[in-house]
Amino acid sequence: MASPGLLALTAALIAGLCTAEPQPLKVTTIKQEPYTMSKGSELEGFCMDLLSALANKLGFKYDLHLVKDGKYGTKDEHGNWAGMVGEVVRREADLAVAPLTLTAVREAAVDMTKPFMQTGLSFIIRKDIASDDSQYLSFLNLFSTEMWMGILVAYLLTSFCIYLVARISPSEWDQPQAEENQFTLSHSFWYTVGALTLQGAGPHPKALSGRVITAIWWLFSLMVLACYFANLSSWLHSDRQQLSVKSFDDLANQNIVQYGTIKGSSSLAFFKNSNNPTYRRIYENMERQQSYALSMEEGVRRAQEGNYAFIGESVSLDLVVARYCNLMRCPEVIGMRGYSIAAPLGFPMVKNLSVAILQLSESGELDYLRSKWWASSCVAENAQAAPLKASSLKGVFLLLALGLGLGVAMALMELAAKSRSIANTQQKSCCSVLTTELSHRFGRREEKKSAETDDKCKA
Repeated sequence: MASPGLLALTAALIAGLCTAEPQPLKVTTIKQEPYTMSKGSELEGFCMDLLSALANKLGFKYDLHLVKDGKYGTKDEHGNWAGMVGEVVRREADLAVAPLTLTAVREAAVDMTKPFMQTGLSFIIRKDIASDDSQYLSFLNLFSTEMWMGILVAYLLTSFCIYLVARISPSEWDQPQAEENQFTLSHSFWYTVGALTLQGAGPHPKALSGRVITAIWWLFSLMVLACYFANLSSWLHSDRQQLSVKSFDDLANQNIVQYGTIKGSSSLAFFKNSNNPTYRRIYENMERQQSYALSMEEGVRRAQEGNYAFIGESVSLDLVVARYCNLMRCPEVIGMRGYSIAAPLGFPMVKNLSVAILQLSESGELDYLRSKWWASSCVAENAQAAPLKASSLKGVFLLLALGLGLGVAMALMELAAKSRSIANTQQKSCCSVLTTELSHRFGRREEKKSAETDDKCKA
């Protein structure tokens, strides 16, 4: 018979075990921008925010540490794992939260959750190496098609309005019945072209209404030319041309640009195990030249410094391109795969972690984290070199339209004032005088010349 004291002690131990808090999970990670970065004595980044969101959703605590050997997870010839995967296999960590690529070899050694981010393989290269200057009319791309059409319409409309005002305004005529107006339609078109190119061309308008229109057109021309030259300067300095090396086929079929990836990475394993002839040729060339990088930082540095294309995960390369504006990423992405969280085989939380990741994806939380940590510092530069649209200068076009309307209205008022004066002098109707004046200005000169010839013959 057990003593009452022993029974009480056993009951207390059982109660303590039942009420004890669960041990925090041991989480390993690796420093890579923007997934995990140092901020003083703490760590921040996409993976840190993801881990915090998962902990809040599933209600667990964790202790975080950086992987000791600074590697993701590679398997040597003896079957031993290094890096974060090795720590999870040896139960030194319960979770590996990092941009860890989901592969068949890793899936056989550890349990991996549903991917929290999709990625693939691409490469980055310096812009001045990858640029193609074969487009002779590239300077036309500085304005969009709508912008060029808007300038053409503005030119035609302004030329016609100058011609119309020159016909209507009394200041442009001495004797409308007997003389030719100096502003023919061809003169008007030529004058507008001269103003647009800042050269000037005669004859010049005499009437105030004509000068209002030409002043507005000068202002419009200055604004358009200023925007064009600003875009031209940005285009010449940024070299935003089309890639001459657009794909992995182009990369494999040339011997000018050296290329490589991180030694021992899953990216290298993809090319090594691929049956695609192009990818096999890329792997053989990297092996022959030993053009590998020991880290992503080294690969990015070599791409910036010289004639080198660095192959890596497209998501990580997007961040590099966003931070270093002299680099550009190949538009082709191959070998689509995902980043997952690794856990020991049979770990009970893997299913719940996968469900929580899917819930974060469906709620838009993962997209928010992506936009938060992948903010680009090259947005302003890219915007300067983008084709300028007509909507960007809609105020200038509106000012031109108002100026044209004001000029025509002033010309009509000038003609109306002169018609009223003539009507008062000759005791005629103002409307009849106005009609006569308009007919003199827009009547056929051939008929007048013919009448003058007939009068001379009769004389």
